[in-house]
Amino acid sequence: MKAGFTYILSNKHNSILYVGVTSNLDQRMRQHKEKFYKKSFTAQYNVDKLVYFENFEMSGQAIAREKQLKAGSRAKKIALIESVNPNWDDLYEGTAIK
Repeated sequence: MKAGFTYILSNKHNSILYVGVTSNLDQRMRQHKEKFYKKSFTAQYNVDKLVYFENFEMSGQAIAREKQLKAGSRAKKIALIESVNPNWDDLYEGTAIK
């Protein structure tokens, strides 16, 4: 089974949160940034800033974590983001995942 990532994106003003899962974070982030899927939620609302991510050895673990995060409150997501990224920087810019 492949490795996987669970990630949280936000928009420029940090007013929207999007939780996703992928096996290739670099490729998926390029798709978000380029608005590859024009009618997707992230493209329509300009949600392309990577504010949090976790890496898992197996994709099943990443999927389970995605479900857990989606079921949690917005406040819990914000607390999680701010525990590792207090300035809400775009972690994709200049990161080793590229």
